[in-house]
Amino acid sequence: QVQLVESGGGLVQAGGSLRLSCAASGRTFSNYAMGWFRQAPGKEREFVATISWTGSITYYSNSVKGRFTISRDNTKNTVYLQMNSLKPEDTAVYYCASRSFSGTALVKNAYDYWGQGTQVTVSS
Repeated sequence: QVQLVESGGGLVQAGGSLRLSCAASGRTFSNYAMGWFRQAPGKEREFVATISWTGSITYYSNSVKGRFTISRDNTKNTVYLQMNSLKPEDTAVYYCASRSFSGTALVKNAYDYWGQGTQVTVSS
């Protein structure tokens, strides 16, 4: 049973930073690509960032490029999302997701497992 558990969300002022973590269990974490998505109220879940199984390849949405950094520690079965220069429009529930392939993907249908989400609220 694959489980993904996010943590690190919270309330932060615009311009501030947060670091999200996603702890994975249930299979060999290091074999698979991971991703972060977010969903704001009344909107579709959207892609934020993805990282390959080795961590050598990453992609970001245009809205977060240059401000967010995705990384992973395969010894800890954990993927991270460092979020800097946060804006009110970054407010959303952030979800961690895992593929069943080693390569990255930018669409949510390419991911097989999802965490429960963690709320990020950025005040202006």
